[in-house]
Amino acid sequence: MSALAAIPDSVTLAEDARALAELQPWLASRDAETRIAWALSTLSGPHVLSSSFGAQSAVLLHMATRIRPDIPVLLVDTGYLFDETYRFVDELQNRLDLNLQIIRPELSPQWLEIRHGQLWEQGREGIERYNRLMKVQPMNAALARLGARTWIAGLRRSQSESRRHINPLMLQDGRWKLHPLFDWSNRDLHQYLLRHQLPYHPLWNDGYVSIGDRHSTRPIHEVAREEDTRFAGLIRECGLHESVTSGG
Repeated sequence: MSALAAIPDSVTLAEDARALAELQPWLASRDAETRIAWALSTLSGPHVLSSSFGAQSAVLLHMATRIRPDIPVLLVDTGYLFDETYRFVDELQNRLDLNLQIIRPELSPQWLEIRHGQLWEQGREGIERYNRLMKVQPMNAALARLGARTWIAGLRRSQSESRRHINPLMLQDGRWKLHPLFDWSNRDLHQYLLRHQLPYHPLWNDGYVSIGDRHSTRPIHEVAREEDTRFAGLIRECGLHESVTSGG
């Protein structure tokens, strides 16, 4: 396959896994900026970028918007983010002039708890239901509304066991999923942040290495493993980056 050849649409490629597999080595041999530029010029649009505005999120936000300044940046706001996260969002939006799209669930935090209680305290099943209602369903609705065909996200193999085998390009629910930083280490991210004088999330220096909702995020010094910093280690993935069917 020619590196810059136009590739089939997602339906055709989904039926030909070999074609996607053949593309992976070429993408893996390129740098992250080239992966993004190639995807924006080659893969079907509209293109979107998601961000949790977590610990090192400034890297991908800066990198992608240098290539396409107006790319929509999707943030799911559950209403339970840390105060520091909201301030970090404002800081990066102002600094990078982001085309920020705030995605909110149908239920407010108060209404969620009145109907269902504190789902994150109800074991694995409750956590999964919380994530489905407050994150997955709102994101799926936003992607459909925007007609997104290519989704860029900051997943990395080094983040967790559940992400150990992600590829630079995948298919999820009928759209392209690009992971330009899939092979980056924390050191790579740190060097990029230093080089471009970009900030870590404000809670990074307090030991928060993975930052989500305030009710289910713990600093690294309070847990036994990094995997346990989110949802007490009961689950690692919230469902946003898995092929899922939205339920009630």
